Amino acid sequence: MLDLSKLDIPLFLAPMAGGFNTPALVAAVADSAGVGSFGFAYTDPEGIDSVLAATRALTDGLLNANFFIFPEVTAPGSGDQARAIQALGKLPGAAAVELAPPTPPYAPDLAAQLEPVWAHRPSVLTFHFGIPHALIIDRAHSLGISVGVTATCVQEALAIEAAGADFIVAQGWEAGGHRGCFDPQQPDEQLGVRSLTRRLVETTALPVVAAGGLVQGSDIADVLNAGAVAAQLGSAFLLCPEAGTPDTHRQMLMTQAQRQTAFTRAFSGRPARGLRNRFMDLMHNQPYLPFPLQNTLTGPLRSWAGAVGQGEFQSVWVGTGLGHLRERPAKTLVAELIRECELAGATPTEMDA
Repeated sequence: MLDLSKLDIPLFLAPMAGGFNTPALVAAVADSAGVGSFGFAYTDPEGIDSVLAATRALTDGLLNANFFIFPEVTAPGSGDQARAIQALGKLPGAAAVELAPPTPPYAPDLAAQLEPVWAHRPSVLTFHFGIPHALIIDRAHSLGISVGVTATCVQEALAIEAAGADFIVAQGWEAGGHRGCFDPQQPDEQLGVRSLTRRLVETTALPVVAAGGLVQGSDIADVLNAGAVAAQLGSAFLLCPEAGTPDTHRQMLMTQAQRQTAFTRAFSGRPARGLRNRFMDLMHNQPYLPFPLQNTLTGPLRSWAGAVGQGEFQSVWVGTGLGHLRERPAKTLVAELIRECELAGATPTEMDA
C-alpha cells in the first residue's frame, strides 16, 4: 500500500465532486508526482469506470477515488417538503424551473459505486462525512489500496484510527465545499487547519493530510511544519484550464475575489462553504430539506443559473484562500507551489525525517 511518508511531493489534489476534477487535471497532478483525486460522490458506476479508464490512459501516477458516506434518509413529511419548495419558489429564476419533491433512491448505492474502483485499483480510496463499513476497508486493503477518511476534530480522528484506516484528512474550517463532520447536527469545533493538524498529530498515530484554505506554497510549508505528511488543495486548482469548473463559477472566482466566503445549508442540506451570493442571503434562515434531498431539490435551479450565467444563484464552492487563486496550467501551478513551499522552509524530503 501507499507509504505517505515517501511521496515525491507532499500534495493531494482535493476530490471535488461535480466534474471539477477532469481526467486531464487529475493526470497533470499525478504526472507531477502528486496524488490526483476524483470526487465521485454522485457519479454512477458506469461514469466512474469511464473516468478512471480515461485517466489511466493519461497517467500511471497516484490516483485517489473519493466517496460520500450518505446518511440513511427517509422522505420528509409533505409539510416540510412544501415549505422547502415554497422558500425556493420565491427566488428569481424559480419560475423557469420545476421544483418537485425528491423521489427515491435518495442517494447513490456505495457498493455499486465501488465496483469499478475494485477493478481499476487506484492507489488511494477516501471517504467524506463518515467511516465506511469495515468490509470496505478490508476489501481495499486486500487489493493494496490505502484508505483515508476526513476528520474535523480529534474525536472523529480517533474513530477513524480505530476503524483501521491508513490516514486522516484533517479538514480545517477554512475549506471550501462541504464540511466533512460526521454529524452536522452536533456542535462544530470550527478548528482551523493548522490547529487541527497539530492536534491530530499529537493524539493519533496515523499520518495526517491537511486540507482547508491552502492555496500557496507557504500554506503547504505551514501544515508540513505542523506535522502533516502532505497538503490537500482544491480551490487552488479551480482556475486551471484543465479543470472542469463551470464558466459562471470560474468568472465569479475571477471577478469577485473581494467577496467573503460563507457557510450555507440551503444548497444541499449540509454546511458547505462558498462565495457569498444572493442565494445564500435570500435563503438565510429559510426552511430546507435534509441532505441530500435539498441538493436534489435545488438541482434544477442551480442548472438554470449555470445555463444563463447567473452566478448569484449557483453554489460557487471555494475556500478562504479565494483572493490568492492563480490561472495556471496544472503542472505549472504544482511546480510553483513546491518551489514556494521549499522557499518557505519546508521540503518534501523533510517528510522522511
